[in-house]
Parts: sequence; structure tokens; C-alpha cells
Amino acid sequence: MKKLEYGKGSEPCAVLSSSLDETTAGIKQVLGDNDDLVIKSFKVFGQYEAAIFYFSNLVKQDSINHDILKPLMYVPDHLKDRNRPLSQLAELITKETLYHSQAQPEQSMEKVIEFILCGETVLIIDGMEEAIHIGTRNVEKRSISQPETEQVILGPREGFIENIQTNLALLRYRLPTPDFQVKTMKIGRLTQSTAAYCYLKGIADENVVQEVERRLSEIEIDAIMDVGYLEQFIEDNPFSPFPQIQSTERPDKTVANLAEGRVAIFVDGSPFALLVPVVFNQFYQTTEDYSSRFMMGSFVRMARMLALVFSLIFPALYVSFISFNPELLPTEFAIAVAGGRAGVPYPAVVEVLIIEVAMEVLREATVRLPKQVGGALSIVGVLVVGQAAVEAGLASPITVVAIALTTIGSFATPAYSAAFALRMLRFPIMILAGIFGLYGVVIGIIFIFNHMLSLKSFGVPYMAPVSPENYQGMKDVVFRAPLWLMPRRPAFLNSRNRRRLSQSNKRNGFDHE
Repeated sequence: MKKLEYGKGSEPCAVLSSSLDETTAGIKQVLGDNDDLVIKSFKVFGQYEAAIFYFSNLVKQDSINHDILKPLMYVPDHLKDRNRPLSQLAELITKETLYHSQAQPEQSMEKVIEFILCGETVLIIDGMEEAIHIGTRNVEKRSISQPETEQVILGPREGFIENIQTNLALLRYRLPTPDFQVKTMKIGRLTQSTAAYCYLKGIADENVVQEVERRLSEIEIDAIMDVGYLEQFIEDNPFSPFPQIQSTERPDKTVANLAEGRVAIFVDGSPFALLVPVVFNQFYQTTEDYSSRFMMGSFVRMARMLALVFSLIFPALYVSFISFNPELLPTEFAIAVAGGRAGVPYPAVVEVLIIEVAMEVLREATVRLPKQVGGALSIVGVLVVGQAAVEAGLASPITVVAIALTTIGSFATPAYSAAFALRMLRFPIMILAGIFGLYGVVIGIIFIFNHMLSLKSFGVPYMAPVSPENYQGMKDVVFRAPLWLMPRRPAFLNSRNRRRLSQSNKRNGFDHE
């Protein structure tokens, strides 16, 4: 846990004073004059002066009244006939008095301040040089609902929420094994956000786990508001358009990746988990591919892959065919295209760029608008703008159709970050096509593939298992083999336990390994 740093003017004492007044003054000096800071003075067992400190909007008041104040202000029956000296008071309170499972003594003023800020209640008794912090944090949270960004037809309907404890519970519920390990740390000098990384001991590569811990521990920033902040600090190549870390809000998908040997990273306040290491083929796969029969999953995945390629190069191919290589088009189609572009005053590459930029602006506007009007704008806007552009001579009908098909193809990519990378790369490839024709398209694709081959995610090649090739891994790239034909975990993850399917598992009397 990183050291808590206070704002200017805050000079907390290193250790607690035995004087209740001095300790109270020190806490007020650090925390300032806050209306939601509650300081309740009372007498422990009617004998010792004491006070509790907490923020009223971070705790449940009923718990304070019934679980803390009531048992402390009245002597329990089993302690009435016993001596209650000050030297033994902390042990009597934590082990025999409080109706709470999380109560521990603490001597550091810095820790006491941190506990209060995090939503815990701190009990300080006059004459004692240690405080007792009680875990009373109770922050309002939304209920578990269906993920908004990863819709599936076949599969669980649960999604992560902003509370990290709930998210870890969703994983623990699905992984009732002692091998499931959770490690936490505090990140952010001001927010003191709780970050956690999870893995399966005995399956995940220990080198990857240590690398995740190292990169997270080196982050020094004031505030962590979302798990995306961490992604920018721990990714291998921040200047690449391709994501090297996968985000998800589905517990079932996270568990499946943990079972393969990956590490999941969470931050309190974010409904997403980061998965590392990743390879490119993960970004066009969904949990539905594995929930359905392998033929259905393979067919849908193949269609998704074609849509991915289509959304990347189709506008560039259109520009190159129209501007440089019209002889590659059927004669009737080429004549129809030429007739449609008769009134357009600028080259095809400029025309495509204008319509493509307009589609991107319209897409962004649709996302930012309220749901009540966003759907109407997306439909009416495309129809009106497209028709007006054709009638005004700004674009040909075939260009509008080509860009519309490209946009639809980009929606088929399940991962938003990967789809966004293809949307960005579409523009330089179109420019190359407008300058060099098909040669420019080929050059652009070669550059993209060379870049992808050079990428790594926490030491794992980005294009694995295609490069370097692996036979077992190739069963789950473009086509998905039946589950009983994939007995081993991906080799590129260097899992300590490679086998995930029992050797005795047979189908129709045959061993499928």
C-alpha cells in the first residue's frame, strides 16, 4: 500500500497521542472543517472518555448506532463483574464487545486519517496511544445488470458494476477454488483508489503476474478515475493504434481468460476489467462463440472476420478502382459508376474522405446524444445527409453506399477499442490508395501487418498463435474447433498447467488429443 500524501498545510503527527483532545485536534487539522465529518463523544462503559470519527455519507448510521455505540456505552453482561483496566481495553473491545467482524487497533496517525477517508469508523479513547478502526464503509451502488457494451444472445446476463468488492465476488462465485488469488494495492495520491489484480495460481505464468505487479506499483498519479487510466500506464506500446490490453465488463469472459492463464485487473469505481496478456484474435471473438455449437460459432466468427477486413480496406479499394484501375470492374458497373460521378467536382479520394468524415461525426454525435433522440438522429441523419449530398452533387450514390457498407462492417467488431483502431487506419490507407492506387493499398496493409507482428503484450507476441505458429492455438483463431478437440491451454501464455481437458475425456470411444 502506497504512502498517503496530504494536501498543502496538512502536517499529521507520526503516532497517536494518549490525549483524546490532542488527537481530535490533529484529525481536525488534517481533515479540515467538513460538515459531513462526525465526531461523537461518549464514555466507554460509562467510565472512559472516548470519541468516534467517521464521514456520515460513507457509513450506514444504523450500524454505527447498534453495532458500535450501543455495546460500548453499556457494559455487556459478561463484563460487569470483571475488571476493565485501560491497558486491556483495546482487547476487550475488539474481542468481547463490538458486534463487528472488522475491528483492529492502529497506532499511526497517518493510517487513522486514511481509514476515516476510506469510510471506516475510528474509535479513540482518552489515555490510549492506539485507536481502533472498524470497517463500516457502506457506499451506495447500482444493482448488477446486463452489460451494455457486450451484448450476447447465448450466455450469462450479469455484468460488472463500479464496486470492486462486488466484482471480485462475481469472480469468486464462479471460481470456488483456493487457486484463485486476489492481490490489492492503493493507487492515486488523492483518490487512493483500490486496485486489484487476479489470477489462478498454478495456471498463470508467474513472470506475467510479477510484471503486472511491477507496472502497477510504479504508477504515480494524483487520481485514478477508471481502469482505462491504468491501461495507459501499463501497455507495452502506447503509440500503437491497436490495443494491447483487453477490457471487458463480463464476469464469465473474465473467468474464461483467467482459466487460460491470464491476469485480470480491477479498479474501484470502474465497471470494467483489464485482461493481460492479449493477442489480436481475442478482439473479434465473443463468449457466445463458445456457448454455442462449434459450427455456429465458427460461421459467425468467420463472418465477423470478413466484416473486419471489409471495414478496413473497402473504401481504399473503391478509391483505387475508380481512380486508377477501372479496368478491374465489370464494364456495365464501371459505366454506371462513371454516370453517377458525372456531377461530382473533385476526385474520388476527396469524395470518400468527405463522406467518411461526415459519417464519423454523425456516429460520435449519436453516441453523445440522449437515448431518446440518439436513435432517431442515427436513422434520419443518415438518410437526410446522404440524400442531400447526392442531390447537391457532393457525392455519388455508389460512394454513399460504399461508406454505409463500411460503417456497418465496423459495427460487427465486438471490441470497441479494436474497431476504433480500424476506423483510424482506414484514413491513411484511403490516402495511399488515392495517391498510388492498388499499390498504395498493398503498401498500407504490409505496414499494418509488420507493425502488428512487432507488437507484444506483456511479453506475448501480438499475432500468436499465427506468428509464431502453434498447431493447438490455430484451432481457435478463424474457426473454432470443438471444445473436446482443444485439450490444452494456449501455448503462448506459458501456463504452468497446460492441460485443461482430462486425458480420460473421450467422445464416441475415441481420444481426441
